[in-house]
Amino acid sequence: MDVNEDAQLDTSQIEDQRGSGGGGGGLLGSIPGGGLTVGGGGIGLVIAIVLALFGLNQGGGGISSGLGGALGKLNNQTAGSAASDNSTLAQNCRTGADAKARDDCRIVLDVNSIQKYWSDDLARRGQTYNPSKTRFFSGQTRTGCGPASKDVGPFYCPADKYVYIDLGFFDDLRSKFGAQGGQFAQAYVLAHEYGHHIQDLEGTFANRNSSQQGAQGASVRTELQADCFAGVWAHNAVSTGFINSLSDADIADGLDAAAAVGDDRIQKEFQGKVTPETWTHGSSAQRQQWFNTGYRSGNMDVCDTFKGNI
Repeated sequence: MDVNEDAQLDTSQIEDQRGSGGGGGGLLGSIPGGGLTVGGGGIGLVIAIVLALFGLNQGGGGISSGLGGALGKLNNQTAGSAASDNSTLAQNCRTGADAKARDDCRIVLDVNSIQKYWSDDLARRGQTYNPSKTRFFSGQTRTGCGPASKDVGPFYCPADKYVYIDLGFFDDLRSKFGAQGGQFAQAYVLAHEYGHHIQDLEGTFANRNSSQQGAQGASVRTELQADCFAGVWAHNAVSTGFINSLSDADIADGLDAAAAVGDDRIQKEFQGKVTPETWTHGSSAQRQQWFNTGYRSGNMDVCDTFKGNI
C-alpha cells in the first residue's frame, strides 16, 4: 500500500486510550447472557465467534454477530468514560511519512481516508456524513454498548457511533486465524467497521433484525454489506489523497483477511464441522465475493445484500 507521504494526518478522528486502563470488567463477565446484537455489527473478526463456538454466548442475539457482533445490551455508559490523551499520537502522526514508519499512524491514515471518501460520496448524493471516531484501547474499555475487552476484536457501536480497536488484534489475525496480514488487511478491517457506520447513518440497523442468524439471515446480510462497502472504499481510496496506489497484492491481502474470518472456515477449524444455520457473518467465499463486488464497482448502490439469495 503506497501512501502519500505528504498527506496531513488528522489525529482528532482518533481517541487514544492505550494504557489508560479503560475501566470496567471483561465483556463476558459484565454483559448478562452473553449480549444482544448491536446493530449487526462489529465485533468483527472472529475472536468473538470462537467464544461462541465454545458455548460462551448464551441467550440474546449472541456475542458473535458483527464482523463481529454484539457487544451486549445497550446501556447508559458513555464512550468518554475513560480519559483520552492524544498528545503523543498527534506528535508522532503528522504526515503520511509517519504512517509509513509507524503502524498506529498508518491506522490514523486509513481512518482519515475512509472518512474522507464517505464524506465526499454522501455529499455527492445530497446526504450528510457524520464522522465516527475510532478509539484505540488496550485490554478493555467502556463503550456506549457496554464494557468491552480485547477479546471481542474490532467493532462498531451504534449507541455512541464509535469504532473500537485494540491494535494487538492484528497480531491475532495472523497468529490465531491464519491470515497473511499486511497493511491492506488492516485497512480492510477498519473499512468494514466504517461500513457499519454507513449502515447506521442509512438506517439499516433500525429497519433490520440483524440478530437473525443463518446463512440467509439478516445478520449475515448486514455483515456482507459492510464487506461490500469496504470494497467500495478500496476502489476509491486513491481519490482521497491519502493513498497513492493499491497493488493487486494489497487487494489479495484484504481478500485473504476476509476469507480468514468466514463462518465456515472458523467453524471447521474450531468445532470440526460447518453449521450454516448458526452463521452470523457469511462464508469465506461470500465475504470475498461481496468485497470484490464493491471493489470492482466502486459504487455503494451495488451493495444491496438484502434482496435475493446471497
